[in-house]
Order: sequence, then structure tokens, then C-alpha cells
Amino acid sequence: MLVTLLAVLGLVLVVGLLFVNLSPQFGGKATKAQLAFYSKSENHQNGKFINLDGIKAEMSSRDMLKAIGSMFKTIPNAKPKNIEVQQIDSTKLSEYKAETRFIWFGHSAFLVQIKGKNLLIDPMFGDVPAPHPLLGGKRFSKTLPIEIEQLPKIDAVLISHDHYDHLDYGSIKRLKHKVGTFFTPLGVGAHLRKWGIPDDKIVELDWWEETVFDDLNFTSTPAQHFSGRGLTDRDKTQWCSWVIQSETEKIFFSGDSGYAPHFKEIGNKYGPFDFAMMECGQYNELWHEVHMFPEETAQAGLDVKAKRIMPIHWGAFKLAPHSWTDPIQRVIDKAEALNVTLVIPEIGKPTGIHDTLPQEDKWWDNFLN
Repeated sequence: MLVTLLAVLGLVLVVGLLFVNLSPQFGGKATKAQLAFYSKSENHQNGKFINLDGIKAEMSSRDMLKAIGSMFKTIPNAKPKNIEVQQIDSTKLSEYKAETRFIWFGHSAFLVQIKGKNLLIDPMFGDVPAPHPLLGGKRFSKTLPIEIEQLPKIDAVLISHDHYDHLDYGSIKRLKHKVGTFFTPLGVGAHLRKWGIPDDKIVELDWWEETVFDDLNFTSTPAQHFSGRGLTDRDKTQWCSWVIQSETEKIFFSGDSGYAPHFKEIGNKYGPFDFAMMECGQYNELWHEVHMFPEETAQAGLDVKAKRIMPIHWGAFKLAPHSWTDPIQRVIDKAEALNVTLVIPEIGKPTGIHDTLPQEDKWWDNFLN
């Protein structure tokens, strides 16, 4: 009996090691030359990227067990029922050249149409935010607003970090032939190169670095988070937020982040913003350093000096032990107290960055169990 058990455990270990080492899902690794280049960054120490003030996303063994246990607790309305998303006409999407607008795909994935260009932000279009379908929960909706193959030519993709709910191998594989340039924080380019994207289509930026893209400016700005796709690559790549600027408009994308002073610094340097997409979901007191609570989302919107903010990082997956509507209910309450204007469109609804949507239209309540 013992021999059989050990044999099974050994087989599982071998299969696991083969999967980690051979599956393309885990991405690539930086070369020695790239590591030497990254080491020059103020945000890189001892072979790893770091947060401002040295804040780390670490949990004790006890907290880790709590975190794992919390995922198995029964939470009322943890997932929506039969969620439907608005469908997008591919022809109208391709022909659109009017005012700046966005389309939310749920979680943190966006199509932004600005100055005649199509930008994708954190385009995770897969069904499961994990390296294998058996290792994660499925997307709430059965369909996307539009399939990848129906998307128009994508001028640029902006990626905030390499976690599976933001950087998806399957999505990149299907997208890469219609994308002009990929913009990433330092190190993330290694994954893209592993997946067949050439160097001349990848631009990696350190925090506070800016680049000109035709008539737009992109700036990689700080976030308080961490990175890694496998067992041994924790913090080997950088994480960031993004500033998108045209001659007349400014947009901020928070990426994943705990609440910290960097929001005020970004607001002072680049604000005010016409529109800000701010993380609001998948939080827990056990990992508060790297994911904001909804009340902090509203405050961070004030910090970056945004005229309108949209709560993101919710609406597509269950990655934390809170209900489907908890992020939105809490951020609405705090936003009202702080006099912050929220924009909460349905998934797939084309929305202008200057639009103000009626808050009485609480579409998310339609999908309560």
C-alpha cells in the first residue's frame, strides 16, 4: 500500500514538473543581458523587482492556510447567475473614428478607441485565469462581447503585469498577428518573446518612463503589487499602472495595486485625468497590501485627480472570498461620501470617457442568485 502511494505521489510530481517546465503558459525568462539591464533600475534589487518603500506581498504559513480555506467557504451571491454581456458589431467597431470611448470585457480587460487608434489593455479573453483549466474558476459569462478574431487591427496592447488574469497565453497567441506594438513593464517582454512575438514589436518601460506612440504618449507608472507565473519566478518581472495621453485627453489605468502614496504622486505629475480605471475587486484583509478595498478605490480616484472613475478588476472571475456585488456596493457608498463620479457600464457597452451613466441603473442586481 505504501509503495503504491509513493508511486502515485512520484508520478504526480513528475507530471507537475513536466507541466511547469514544458507548458508555454508559464512564459519565458530574461537573458543574462536583460537581467543586467534590469539591475540598473531603482526598482530592482537582488534579482527581483520591488515595491516603493520595500512593501512585500508575503503571507505567513498560517495566513496562507486561511487564504486557501476562505476560497472554500460558502458566500451568498459569490457568483452571478446567467450573466449576459452586450454584443459588439465588428463592422461598426472597425469603422469607429469618433470621440474617445472604451469597451469593457470584464475584470481588467479593455478596448480603448482613441484618436482613430485601437488599444487593448490587459486583454485576458480566456475562460480560466490559470495555467490550466482545472486550476481555476471559469469566467462568469459564457460569451465575450466580441471574439478575438472579429476584433479590428489593434495598434497597441498595454499589459500591467504577468499574472494569469491579466496576461493570458491563449489570448496573446490569437491576438499577436493583428497587433502593432506591445507595451509592458520591465521583464514581461520575455513571455511575449517566448510566445513568438518579435523584439521589434515589444517595448518595455520602467516606472516613470514615457514613450511616444504616434500622437499618443504612454507612461509606465508605479503600482503596489507583485508578479510571477510559476513556482520560481516570483517578482522576476515588473508590474505597473499606465498613463495614456493624447493632445486633449488623459486616461489612467491602475493595474493591480494596494492603496499607497503613489496614487497622489501620479495625480500630481500627470493629473487631472478625464477618466481612470481603478482596481476594485478580488480583495481580502490577508492580501490588503497588494489589492485595494473598494473604499480605497474611491479615495485613489481622488488622489489621481480623476474626473470620472470606473471600478475594475471585478465582473468576470471569482478570485477572492467576497460576493458578486460587494465591490460595487461598497465603492458606490464611499464615492457618494467623497463626491466622486463613478462610471459602471455593462460588460460590452461602448462608453465615452466623458459619459456619465445613471447610477440608478444597477444592472449587476439583475444577475443575483
